[in-house]
Amino acid sequence: MPPQDAETARWFEEHVRPHESGLRAWLRSQFPSLRDADDLVQDSFIRLLRAREQGPVVNPRAFLFTTARNAALDRYRHDRVVVMEPLVSPGVSSVEEERCDVAEAVSRTQEIEILHQAIQSLPGRCREIMTLQKIHGLSNREIAHRLGLSINTVNAQMVNGLVRCRDYLRERGVLRGRQP
Repeated sequence: MPPQDAETARWFEEHVRPHESGLRAWLRSQFPSLRDADDLVQDSFIRLLRAREQGPVVNPRAFLFTTARNAALDRYRHDRVVVMEPLVSPGVSSVEEERCDVAEAVSRTQEIEILHQAIQSLPGRCREIMTLQKIHGLSNREIAHRLGLSINTVNAQMVNGLVRCRDYLRERGVLRGRQP
């Protein structure tokens, strides 16, 4: 899907196209059995362009990699028809070193930055309550006591903050579809 106007085409060539080969290589390394990495790359481009039509995309690379990862995972879930059985008995364990590659680490860092931006975009009281709970690990009761609020106010602000953050992340392609 080629961009329709000259400004979008210029933006796409400058901010998105340079990541195409890296995205394709990352998809193949992270999802080796994936048959159609090229289709996922194109789908990700389309979703990115559609998101840009709705408003600015803060970090096109993060959006692109996150969208491609989510699409690949969706395809795996959709294609999974074989019941998985354990290869070893429950008493046997093995230690495996888990290390992410540079692209995945960068993608996670960018996702965290987008989440930070989502929290910073919240109204002051809501941002304060979300930070106390999600960053400092305080319970809603502790937050209510510390801020001199009712527990119902804290609960309402948490719900409001979570909804706003979810919408913020969805608008930037970090989340897709309806979340439970």
